[in-house]
Amino acid sequence: MYTSRITGMGKYVPENVVTNDDLSKLMDTNDAWIQERTGIKERRHIKKDDGNSTAVMGVKAATIALERAKISKDDIDMIVFATLSPDYYFPGCGVQVQEMMEIHTCPAIDVRNQCSGFVYALSVADQFIKTGMYKNVLVIGSENHSGGLDMTTRGRSVSVIFGDGAGAAVLSRSEENGHGVLSTHLHSEGKHALELSLKGPSTMHWVPELIEQNPQEDIPYYPYMNGQFVFKNAVRRFSEVIMQGLEANDLQVSDIDMLVPHQANLRISQFIQKKFQLTDDQVYNNIQKYGNTTAASIPIALCEAWEEGKIKDGDTVVLAAFGSGFTWASAVMKW
Repeated sequence: MYTSRITGMGKYVPENVVTNDDLSKLMDTNDAWIQERTGIKERRHIKKDDGNSTAVMGVKAATIALERAKISKDDIDMIVFATLSPDYYFPGCGVQVQEMMEIHTCPAIDVRNQCSGFVYALSVADQFIKTGMYKNVLVIGSENHSGGLDMTTRGRSVSVIFGDGAGAAVLSRSEENGHGVLSTHLHSEGKHALELSLKGPSTMHWVPELIEQNPQEDIPYYPYMNGQFVFKNAVRRFSEVIMQGLEANDLQVSDIDMLVPHQANLRISQFIQKKFQLTDDQVYNNIQKYGNTTAASIPIALCEAWEEGKIKDGDTVVLAAFGSGFTWASAVMKW
């Protein structure tokens, strides 16, 4: 049985910084209100004229990851792209990346597991490598949230949270036992699907129908979130899936060198950190700068932690996510 290791990482965020004060000019909110509830100070948003999209940002992050992995595009055997905000209904962003990067006719898979998307995508890549089918898999998480947010007072509870960006990793085959991805753990609970959702437009509700049937103050093609309910479920599932990963590998909480949680809300991360009695050096958060970038949040944070020297060879790294679906997941790695 082979193992898989992250051999290169990259990230990209748009240059356009949107502060809490900037949002206060668009809606009834303020810096103190946003920071108190989310911990977010600023986020990045795509500008209409900057050439970015979900797929384009994915390419930018992936290009850096390939360079750091010291492989070429011709060495990629598969692309796994995680997003909730694809450029088109179809085709998916995976094949767009393939075309933009001029990668040969390898398979491209799109993963739609929202905030858990990158860990789900990582697990897919890990299984293909462990079975010996592929050697190098490009895994991308990318989101363009700003293009679909209600930037008025009506939508402030959701719109202040999310930002745009992309992260990518090259997962490569290794024969070194005890290193790389040790295990992944995936869960879902569909009965709560609509507590964090975007109902339309969809094949059930196309845009003209929505505009005709719904008054402007109640537009269902903006995201909906039952914030308190999501928070309560998140802290529970984060804890469970972290412990599941540790127990599967005979590890203790004290063995964690770095926990990289999905950057959903700084208050959730702080709750988990306190519950597990982890130090600031054992948990990496960057939601303060980027907001919640959904499928991109873990690869951006993981890449940044590594770039800052906070993850070193031999470290035990735990990734954990929770989000719409509800879905939640974890991965345990020996770096």
